[in-house]
Amino acid sequence: MDLRFYLSLFLRRLHWFLLFVIIGSAIGLTLAKVLPPVYVAKARLLVESEQIPDSLAASTVQTEATEQLEIIQQRILTRATLLDLANRFNIYADASGANAQRLDADTIVDDMRQRISIETTGGTVARGPVRATLVDVSFRAPQANLAATVTNELVTQILREDIAMRTGSARQTLDFFQQEVSRLDAELSTRGSAILAFQEANQEALPDSLDFRRSQQTANQERLLQLNRDEASLRDRRNSLVSLQEAAAAFGGTATPISQQTPEQQRLQGLRDQLSGLLAILAPENPKIRILQTQIDSLAAVVEAQQARAGVSQDGSPLSSFDLQLAEVDAQLDFMASQKVQVQNDLADLKTSIEATPSNAIALDTLQRDYTNVRTQYDQAVANKARAETGNVIETLSKGQRISIIEQAVVPSDPEQPNRPLIAAAGVGTGIAMGLAMVLLLEVLNKGIRRPGDLTQALGITTFATLPYFRTREEIWRRRAIIYGVLAGLLIGIPLVLWAVDTYYMPLDLLINRIGQRIGLASLMPAAPVAAA
Repeated sequence: MDLRFYLSLFLRRLHWFLLFVIIGSAIGLTLAKVLPPVYVAKARLLVESEQIPDSLAASTVQTEATEQLEIIQQRILTRATLLDLANRFNIYADASGANAQRLDADTIVDDMRQRISIETTGGTVARGPVRATLVDVSFRAPQANLAATVTNELVTQILREDIAMRTGSARQTLDFFQQEVSRLDAELSTRGSAILAFQEANQEALPDSLDFRRSQQTANQERLLQLNRDEASLRDRRNSLVSLQEAAAAFGGTATPISQQTPEQQRLQGLRDQLSGLLAILAPENPKIRILQTQIDSLAAVVEAQQARAGVSQDGSPLSSFDLQLAEVDAQLDFMASQKVQVQNDLADLKTSIEATPSNAIALDTLQRDYTNVRTQYDQAVANKARAETGNVIETLSKGQRISIIEQAVVPSDPEQPNRPLIAAAGVGTGIAMGLAMVLLLEVLNKGIRRPGDLTQALGITTFATLPYFRTREEIWRRRAIIYGVLAGLLIGIPLVLWAVDTYYMPLDLLINRIGQRIGLASLMPAAPVAAA
């Protein structure tokens, strides 16, 4: 191997090598200088289990710890919360303390989500023992105090969200069962009133009195048969009496003699005779006639009462044994007729109520079944309400599952990023590698004859001597000036361009992250906080 020849080729391409070395070094050194420091403050939280055993008093909040932490994390990472956090702590303020205005809201939200880290470890696993659920909260910032302050604020928000979620869920559960108990109580009263109204409207046709009404129906039927038999017997007796009376018709009774009349009857007879005499000479409208008629009517009523007590007819004649017996039989027949009508009416009412009983039984059973169902729901709701009240007290007193602080965030002493020596070395190393690659590429692509051996190998001609190309002094100085000028321009221009982009367009770390996201290398590049102007 002709090392001297290859060394001469490298020296001929040295300007290309130096070009890429200067570019890589300028970029690496500038980034190492310009990129802001990244301080990371960390805090650790612990998810504690219930303080009271579930067998004694259970909380009504049954959300798993991991699920609750995910919900809290999503609430904290919302757009409104992140913008409020950035504004309250002036995270994007410049060095003078003024609020930075050159970043839009979307950029701030994306950068805040990259700065915040909430990681959960432990908890329930599919296989293996249950481990304690730990939460690591961290925040990246260019200032150490800002990183610790924002991390502690995130911890405060997590604790606040945890308490709000659990107490809110317990309160909502209690409110629901309170409303459910009130609703079921009102429905229970309504259905109870419906049953009571139905029983009052159909109290004669309810199923619980069906046996009694059937026994009444049987008794009334037997009584009606007995009344019919008694009525037939009385009618036979009356017919017999009438037959006997007709046989002795020649022995009919006369009016009561004057000697046997009472003083009232005698006086009534005298008034009637006097009225007959006066009517012959006076008109019926005469006052004397009217007064006399009034006296006759009053006295006639007294005489009729006396005759009724004395067993005489209205005409004053004493009643015979036949009349008395016939009157007694007629009175009994009339009484039996009225009893038959009453019994028949009772039987009709009983028949109607008995026929209506099955439908009433179905309707009443439906009402009672609905009432029982509502009552079961009511009892269950009351029991659930009691458990909800207990759960609400447990969550209010923070005796259920809760998140506690194990370690508060403290001000970090050293920045975690960037590794400035590594960035500078990477820039220089990348420049050297690209310079060597460029020299190698140029030589590989050059197919010309550069030494006598190439001529002999290509044309089979043996060279006697070689004459080098001599440049004039002007050509040498002109070439060197161009090369040194380009290198100096790059050495000065690249840092200036990077500084201008970082200052007036977009911070370099954010620009690098965006470029990485577009080319699919975002996960390979560490997330750095946006530096303020």
